[in-house]
Amino acid sequence: MIIIHIQNPHDKFFKETFHNITVTKEFLVHYLPAHIVDIIDVETLEPQKDSFINEHLKEVFSDLLFKVEMNQKVGYLYLLFEHKSFQSPTVAVQLLQYMCDIWKTAAHQHKSAKLPLIIPLVIYHGKNPWHTGESLADLIEGFDLLSEAMKSYTPNFNYILFDVSTFSDADILGPIELRLSFTALRDIHSDDPKILKQMIYHAIDVIYTVDMKDVGLAYFETLIRYIFSASGAFSKHDIHDIVKTLEQAYPKGSDVVMTIADILREEGLEQGLEQGLKQGMAKALHKMLTMKLNEIPEATIQHVYQLDEARINTIIEHFDEIETIDDLNNYL
Repeated sequence: MIIIHIQNPHDKFFKETFHNITVTKEFLVHYLPAHIVDIIDVETLEPQKDSFINEHLKEVFSDLLFKVEMNQKVGYLYLLFEHKSFQSPTVAVQLLQYMCDIWKTAAHQHKSAKLPLIIPLVIYHGKNPWHTGESLADLIEGFDLLSEAMKSYTPNFNYILFDVSTFSDADILGPIELRLSFTALRDIHSDDPKILKQMIYHAIDVIYTVDMKDVGLAYFETLIRYIFSASGAFSKHDIHDIVKTLEQAYPKGSDVVMTIADILREEGLEQGLEQGLKQGMAKALHKMLTMKLNEIPEATIQHVYQLDEARINTIIEHFDEIETIDDLNNYL
């Protein structure tokens, strides 16, 4: 398989997409319920630098905070992105904590006795549909059995969930960048390279309809990097097919497109070199073990060739300690 190595690619793709204020405005207009859109002045939307995710949760969540006028008052939209293939059952509790942090920050900055309105939004794109509810009350044992009077003493709120894993093509609305982004988020966990290749080919077909072609192609590069870094479904043959389609779809010598094609070639070559190096190390280790241990079971030899580079290095470092097959098996 071919993987472009980008740390936390889901986080990077999410932030690159929604840091584009035009794309975020279109997202709000096309996806928020009408009664919320009616009170929001999207032209006042302003991204904030704050992030409220704890360090140990950054592999699971990303967030963006936007200041915006709601009913002619300053409010906030808090966008939480869950980017693992599984869902967190306590996301409402985390949202409550983050909203409290936002209120504390706002109170400190503005010295106001009133707290701003915050609308929490959650984007989820796991392998399975969301099933943990959409409110804090869904997590509170026996909440539904309480009287309305008792419920009034218990904190509760709803959040707006966008379960991208359930989106059909018809559900994906908005401008090209937004549609391609949600399609990528929906399909990225697929193990079938055909699905992801078709998405790339669709992007190739439509990208020139973006008003500014350079912007469209820049986004296409972002999309390509995300797909190849977050998905492990592609082989070198798939890379070859995609590069060939790119070269056929655009005029020869197109600098930006050729740059993208070069990225894919380089990553494929780099992966090939890494695989070749590992294969060479395994072959050398096999020879060393044969000379020392004489007869080695075929299953053990096959296991040696499946080891990663780090494990092969470990065995080589401790080679003097290996006197028997059992000693070797302790390192496999």
